[in-house]
Amino acid sequence: MLLHKSVLLDEVLDGLAVVPQGIYIDATLGGAGHSFEIAKRLESGLLIGVDQDEFAIARASEVLAQFNNKAKIVQANFSQVNHIINTCDISAVDGVLMDLGVSSFQLDDACRGFSYMQDASLDMRMDQNGDFSAYDVVNSYDEGHLRNIFLNYGEEKWSARIAQFIVKQREESPIKTTFELVGVIKAAIPKAARKDGPHPAKRVFQAIRIEVNKELSILGQAIEDYIKILRPSGRICVITFHSLEDRIVKSVFNKLKNPCDCPREIPICVCKKVPSIGIITKKPILPSESELNENPRARSAKLRIAQKL
Repeated sequence: MLLHKSVLLDEVLDGLAVVPQGIYIDATLGGAGHSFEIAKRLESGLLIGVDQDEFAIARASEVLAQFNNKAKIVQANFSQVNHIINTCDISAVDGVLMDLGVSSFQLDDACRGFSYMQDASLDMRMDQNGDFSAYDVVNSYDEGHLRNIFLNYGEEKWSARIAQFIVKQREESPIKTTFELVGVIKAAIPKAARKDGPHPAKRVFQAIRIEVNKELSILGQAIEDYIKILRPSGRICVITFHSLEDRIVKSVFNKLKNPCDCPREIPICVCKKVPSIGIITKKPILPSESELNENPRARSAKLRIAQKL
């Protein structure tokens, strides 16, 4: 099986500072590219790969098969931290990686409905056992709810108009496929506004995917939970692909680095809250020009790293 080189791979490996006897969690396994390289560097250590997508689990099982007892795979949402460590009978780890967003193989699998470039049923479920899909968002949410999702999760400036067009279209018949939705989005956005920039459906598809999988609502707490199980000097690396995710990561890191919540007018700290992490990356690490040339999908990736004190 060909192994796709994952985004910011070298930077992640440097950031995790992998030690041969360490325990590492790849909380978003995907195609297992990062996990493969981490497992290669282990001797008596353990790599725990986590994903809620059963297809990712099957693929990763093949990719990591050669590592035998050095790699363990858990099917779970990345937010289920206690379940993950209990399943693996561990209490602390040396490093955690969270590579957020949709994986390349999910985008490339037309039947999953993640891509606006391939026609498929409206789905976008990362957990195929879930009963809530993109079809439900598009065809059951009212106009105001759709507008807010497109604006807040997709930062789409035409959110109100797109929501209006979706509601009008589904009065005639349900919107069932990705290309049907793309057609409505294109009709809603004036032609002049579609000339430049990304694909006109990119932001809306991103917003719907986030809503279906509740990605942002679980992110902040999950980061805090992973930091709690890090050993001293253990590191967490988080790769984001849009500003909303990055804002959450930055906020959580800053809160844990500076936890004092005393009023500003008090000259000394009385809350007694102490920092739990140090921030390794003052600014996020971005892909190099050579990586962008090899993998254009990496263009919006940002990596932030923190270390447990």
